[in-house]
Amino acid sequence: MKHALSPITLAIATSLTIAAASSRAQAPGNYDLHEVPASASLHKVTAAPADYKGRKGLKIEFTEAADNGPPGVDLLFDMPTFVLIPGNFKNGAIEVDVLGRLNGKGLPDARAFIGLAYRIIDGGARFESVYLRPLNGRKTNPPSPRDKRAIQYFAYPDWKFDRLRKEYPDGRYESGADIADDEWIRLKLDIDDTRVRVSVNGKEEFAPTDLKAVPEAGGIGLWVGRGTEGYFSNLRITPR
Repeated sequence: MKHALSPITLAIATSLTIAAASSRAQAPGNYDLHEVPASASLHKVTAAPADYKGRKGLKIEFTEAADNGPPGVDLLFDMPTFVLIPGNFKNGAIEVDVLGRLNGKGLPDARAFIGLAYRIIDGGARFESVYLRPLNGRKTNPPSPRDKRAIQYFAYPDWKFDRLRKEYPDGRYESGADIADDEWIRLKLDIDDTRVRVSVNGKEEFAPTDLKAVPEAGGIGLWVGRGTEGYFSNLRITPR
């Protein structure tokens, strides 16, 4: 004969179950990225192990179908083009070594776009991202507007870079940084609800507030833009 649990016993059991689930969701994650993580899925990109400039990691690019598709808005910029690592990340730090270089398959404005997506919901229907434009990293003489556009924040699907730049001409959602293409860069995002602090090679370069998405726990993506041959290594995820 089965006995019904008392309200107190049931409450304790429920609390322990929730605590255990929360603990699993918030456990740090470390990925050397010598191969595609077993739980990951590819979204309009290819990914393969590679050894480049002294580091082992993943080489990520657009698929041939994506590159050869019509040059419409959907594939031009700020899209769900990433290796998706599922999870329940909401706030905390994400760090990774990245290297972006042109692969000759992009449009003239390709800048070796490479970065991270986070809080990825519904397989890419919504997410936020911070990415680098390494070819905008070194200041020009005479100065160019691109000198202040080496780091970009966006929120998919409603707040891509072009809308942010148009509605916020003060440049609050992008920033300069001393970086270049075809070199390894340590990228760190420290995320807290509607704020993100972006560090490049150990130096904080960018800290936008009033981010354009409601914070929801989701996956993390290794993100590349069109025309990029991207490399990723040493991913560390530290939720809080």
